[in-house]
Amino acid sequence: MVNKEYRPTIAQLRTFATIAEFGHFGSAASHLGISQPSLSQALAALENGLGVQLIERSTRKVIITPIGRTLLPFAQNTLESLETFVAHARGANGGLVGSLTIGMIPTVAPYLLPDFLASLPQESPELEPRIVEEKTHHLMDGLRQGKIDIALVGMPTDTAGLQKIELYTEEFVLVVDKSSPFAGRSDVTVDELADTELLLLDDGHCLRDQILEMCRTVEMTKDPRRSVTRAASLSTVMQLVSAGFGATLVPLSAVASECSRPGIALATFDGGAQRAGRTIGLVYRSSTTRHEEYVALGEMIAQSYREVAAHSRSFLSHF
Repeated sequence: MVNKEYRPTIAQLRTFATIAEFGHFGSAASHLGISQPSLSQALAALENGLGVQLIERSTRKVIITPIGRTLLPFAQNTLESLETFVAHARGANGGLVGSLTIGMIPTVAPYLLPDFLASLPQESPELEPRIVEEKTHHLMDGLRQGKIDIALVGMPTDTAGLQKIELYTEEFVLVVDKSSPFAGRSDVTVDELADTELLLLDDGHCLRDQILEMCRTVEMTKDPRRSVTRAASLSTVMQLVSAGFGATLVPLSAVASECSRPGIALATFDGGAQRAGRTIGLVYRSSTTRHEEYVALGEMIAQSYREVAAHSRSFLSHF
């Protein structure tokens, strides 16, 4: 018989949510800093108290039961509310404090993270960030499932049930091999790309989608969507460009880090970011009470972008 007076503990809810997140008992136990038997006992106590099975045990994988999938968002929201409660208590005088899981797309994270993290000890010493680097659709899923708190992605994106803060717009820089007639130019037009073999990232990267959207205004004789070469990272694309297999577009923030390879030349567009660029912003759940904190976080990220962009512009000036 179900005990109607039973109420789960925070530790039990966190156990359930963590097992669901990692899909593995050992990994969940390691993440929580407890033994696997203790993890199993906490989950069993939760299931016995509720009178339902939340997780199917298997030697190969963890399977969330249908009722488990139904209850998981409530457990995650409860844990998020607790973190928000603690954060507000610790930050009664304002400021970003406490744990925060921040998602970032792969064409932003490598370039902004070093400056952003370096600024935290002075700007928000009590903030405890956890960074998740993933493609946009995974970050959106993570937001809606409560696995991450906020995501830094390209705009626009599907924000149903979510709030967004646009942070900055950055221009694309054309990367070609040194023999290209584009090399060193500062007045390239998008129309001139019509006959260019553009190398793009693989499906799922919003940078790919943003470049394709820009190319729709041009009658491309070589459709970049049909390219047999699709890379998982900008570094791979840059290696291909330097080897003479085509050209690509990179965001300004990536220039200083990615464009120092031999054999590469750069060019910029007439009209800058307004003609060829992307907008980056923060997305978070509408139900959160941390809006003001996220605005402050956005300003810190935007400042990191300005620092990185200035470094890239200095790098560009030598081409």
